[in-house]
Amino acid sequence: MVASVLFYMRDGGAFTWVILVAIGINGAAALGIDRLRGSRAAARLLAATVTLNLVSLATFKYGGFLTDNLNVVLGGAGVGALPQPDLLLPIGISFFTFHSISYLVDVHRQQAAAQKGAIGTALYLLFFPQLIAGPIIRYHEIAAQIAARPHDLDGFTLGVRRFIVGLAKKLLIAGIVARPADAVFAMPPAELSAAHAWLGVVCYTLQIYFDFSGYSDMAIGLGHMFGFTFPENFRYPYIARSVQEFWKRWHMTLSAWFRDYLYIPLGGNRRRPARVYLNLTLVFFLCGLWHGASWTFVVWGLLHGLFLVIERMGLGAWLERQPRAVGHTYTLLIVMVTWVFFRAETLAGAGAVLAAMAGLGTAAATPFAPSWYLTPELLAVLVAGIIGSTPIVPVLQQRLAHAGGGDGEPVLRQPWAIAAAVLLVALLGTSLTQVALGAFTPFIYFRF
Repeated sequence: MVASVLFYMRDGGAFTWVILVAIGINGAAALGIDRLRGSRAAARLLAATVTLNLVSLATFKYGGFLTDNLNVVLGGAGVGALPQPDLLLPIGISFFTFHSISYLVDVHRQQAAAQKGAIGTALYLLFFPQLIAGPIIRYHEIAAQIAARPHDLDGFTLGVRRFIVGLAKKLLIAGIVARPADAVFAMPPAELSAAHAWLGVVCYTLQIYFDFSGYSDMAIGLGHMFGFTFPENFRYPYIARSVQEFWKRWHMTLSAWFRDYLYIPLGGNRRRPARVYLNLTLVFFLCGLWHGASWTFVVWGLLHGLFLVIERMGLGAWLERQPRAVGHTYTLLIVMVTWVFFRAETLAGAGAVLAAMAGLGTAAATPFAPSWYLTPELLAVLVAGIIGSTPIVPVLQQRLAHAGGGDGEPVLRQPWAIAAAVLLVALLGTSLTQVALGAFTPFIYFRF
């Protein structure tokens, strides 16, 4: 807990006191809910504390966004503009808020008891491996581990291996494909060609996956080093055959949070079809807004909600009857097109990239042709990224490690283990070289 506080102070500064006060309020409220369990007073205390958490998130994260949009309305009505709030965003506030709500709700549902001491509460809400960018760990999943967890060499070495893989994902794949992606999305619309746009979107599609799954691997690895077992956050989402399956594989802890704390309380799948469609749309509207205070994120979320509704209306059943390639192509196309809204700074910028992807742009001459970006390094990373976003490597690893000899015994397990260890050392050394050179970009999800 002390290490987590120091970690937050490193970049959180004065906001550390805000977070500590919030931990104190949530901890006291959880103890009160636990003591009052089953009563109306417990429900009222839960509602009040959840509201306080959401108001705090809205103030810090969405104050400027709401003011901007209100000023547009007021300007149209001839009314003077409201002053723009000058608020900094506490790091990790979105994840902190979701963890706080999970803590309160799980205690109220009696899925786990409240922490009796401040250290346990602070450790859950502020634990540094997953504080800034997840995975989102629901309280009932980890409550027992806060009290007691195993510490052994096997768990620690497993954590080290997982951490190295995540670090390599971030620095050796996401960090390299980020350069052409950033360059393409920064190009003036008049210079965007179809080739530029598709290159930028392909690079960003790999960047966000390896950036975020890399961070999740690092967080899960650090958790193992301390004896914690965190839930998995990704399961090869780009091999999905539908948008519904994509969300069962992408940022799985966020999907589970929205399912358990919003979608199911709204009625889930138990209501009439029209209400189910409305629930899906609302959940993904809020999912988009959670990612950022911008209409681009809102559109991204609404588009995913729209395709989930369409699939539920019959497209999903049709896709299941088609060859796997049809579902893969459909899903990957939808995901890549919607990533444009996720990455673009404005709706106009997203529209320009989409128009170029569709061949509707009128690209002016530019010295930076697509071939200029396609260096041997980028081509190698693109191939590695495409392979790494599928389960080819773990399947091959498993088969090699258990290849049988004449008597059926695994004869390649030891050589494979040695080769894997050498590869991990090489990945760590290369990654640290990238760090020393400063050739890396911030994690994408640090903004949220």
